[in-house]
Amino acid sequence: MWDYTDKVKEHFLKPRNVGELEDANAVGETGSINCGDALKLFLKVNENERIIDASFMTFGCASAVASSSALTEIIKGMTLDEAAKVTNDDIADFLGGLPKEKMHCSVMGQAALKKAIANYRGIQILEKPGEMVCECFEVTDLEIIDAVKTKGLETTEDVTNYLKAGGGCGKCLDRIEEIIESVQVKG
Repeated sequence: MWDYTDKVKEHFLKPRNVGELEDANAVGETGSINCGDALKLFLKVNENERIIDASFMTFGCASAVASSSALTEIIKGMTLDEAAKVTNDDIADFLGGLPKEKMHCSVMGQAALKKAIANYRGIQILEKPGEMVCECFEVTDLEIIDAVKTKGLETTEDVTNYLKAGGGCGKCLDRIEEIIESVQVKG
């Protein structure tokens, strides 16, 4: 059993802003129902690029639901530029922390938010830079390298916990290990 904060439990048991937002003018999706967690974020943005409403639909664990609920509470009232600065750590902090094995849920929220902002602004998000390593969760080598360097990840389990990479079919686990080793060698 994970050690969840009271706020995580609260946002899981009584999530805010659940369901499709019918008058949404921005939508961002991330994850994969086939491989695990998935999130669809809906935003209603006014002419001044201020988020006046937000909702979500998610498929996943308690942390995925709680992180999605928290995200909608955090961003309501923000401008898109302000919301674009929200990090996965902000989502986890809002909840009083997440178990390290569940940090990928907050990463998923940040990714869906970036996609929703791009959707509103009519920006097509092209392929991510770098080599695709995890097909299930669309994680590239550059994302893994960045997470290993900035978050101090040391094992494939750490990477899976943080980015979800390797948490689906598992075909990428050897490649993730190679990336971790190459970052550690370069120091």
